Amino acid sequence: MDHSEIDSASRRLHAHYSSFLCKTPLWKLPGAALGIDCAEVWLKLEHLQVGGSFKARGMLNRLLAHPIPAAGVTVASGGNAGIATAAAARALGVRCEVFVPEVSPEAKRQRLRDLGAEVVVGGATYAEAFEACMARQQSTGALLTHAYDQPEVLAGAGTLAKEIEDEAGLPDSVLVSVGGGGLIGGIAAWFERRARIVALEPENCPTLYQARAAGEPVDVAVSGVAADSLGAKRIGALSWEVTQRHVRDALLLDDEAIRSAQRWLWKEMKLAVEPAAALGLAALQSGVYRPSKQERVCLILCGANIDPASLG
Repeated sequence: MDHSEIDSASRRLHAHYSSFLCKTPLWKLPGAALGIDCAEVWLKLEHLQVGGSFKARGMLNRLLAHPIPAAGVTVASGGNAGIATAAAARALGVRCEVFVPEVSPEAKRQRLRDLGAEVVVGGATYAEAFEACMARQQSTGALLTHAYDQPEVLAGAGTLAKEIEDEAGLPDSVLVSVGGGGLIGGIAAWFERRARIVALEPENCPTLYQARAAGEPVDVAVSGVAADSLGAKRIGALSWEVTQRHVRDALLLDDEAIRSAQRWLWKEMKLAVEPAAALGLAALQSGVYRPSKQERVCLILCGANIDPASLG
């Protein structure tokens, strides 16, 4: 994964910005506005993307890059990748089947149905849902869209980083939530080491953190407040390779810090995001990541598919 693949994805997706994707806002705020002792905090409001998350970029890129059979497309997802795939499939006029784990919120399942997707509960965890999805794909011949471990998916996510640089130049650091690794893989592939890329995970979903401890991707148990979107039990192979080259820091956050940051974003800024999107602010507010006074820190608010009642 490199700049050329992300540039290709950007060109492929460009024609669909008016009809499907959108260029999401980038807010540049003084650190003090968020109670952070640094020069600036940039908020990339990707939760305003079509489908409510960054996933729309990679899923559409995957569908555009391949012929789609009569059986349509299929994906296993805790919610966001499925929603993005369903939205892209509807835009292209093709069938979509989404396998979700039992932990996926009903709000996300209903959103999938509203987009015309067939929803199948494929097991207790994302891994079990993925196994069920693979079995189904082998019998139908549908195009498989992986939530985070396909080149087109990472390249699509990388267009988010390109968009940030095209608009505002290079931040000093980018704080990125990690589940299976599709987002950080694309972002790190674009920025490389020109910006400090910081991987953030919940303590209860430490796929990259444990892979680094073991020296290779390993299975981990997943649970907690962000498990519906960060609940992959193993870091993706493509993202593992990219993060080994370009990501220095992998940090963990507890559920209390994540929920506190999520509520703060709603109460103080009226930004309704899911727990996974609050990890960057949680890292800053909790002191898990301490920027320098001169640092320009970019946070990716990656998704907003939540039950609004959970923000109370």
